[in-house]
Amino acid sequence: MSAETSDLTKVDSAVSGLSSSPTEEKKIGHRRASSSAAGVYNINDLEKEGKELQIAKETQKLNWKLNTSPGTLDDKEALKKFLTTPPVKKIDLHFPLGLEVTARNLKGVTIKDALDAIHKQFKKKADDELELPVLAGFEWDKEESWTRLIVHQKKEGAPAGGGKKKNKKDTSDD
Repeated sequence: MSAETSDLTKVDSAVSGLSSSPTEEKKIGHRRASSSAAGVYNINDLEKEGKELQIAKETQKLNWKLNTSPGTLDDKEALKKFLTTPPVKKIDLHFPLGLEVTARNLKGVTIKDALDAIHKQFKKKADDELELPVLAGFEWDKEESWTRLIVHQKKEGAPAGGGKKKNKKDTSDD
């Protein structure tokens, strides 16, 4: 019997003598850092530092209908641009009626990411169900909320010639 126990202790000592156990390896790399790009900020960090956000001006010229896919837009280059400067990982998009959607991209939220998030909410709506079906642009109001943009909508898109359409109601009131 004593011979058997001495054999077991030799086996046990061999196992405990390994340089690295698999449980230690798992604890080391619990989060991948490579998935978020350098220079892309967390919106909460920007608020703490007091850094101002700039919104891409291209969003005002898109004349995009909320219930159509962003892929149908002619200006494909504008879709690739960051929605804000400096770029952020996620941002809330707040509609005046209370709806809020979140656009996320660990490499920086682009205009397309924001439009995709909005489209997901409105893709099942018919044109006549939407009171203001066209995106007019975004507004950042740091007094109201640092972490979200206000979505502005309008009745119809401007003609292809460009420029904003003026209402003719003012002249007909006479």
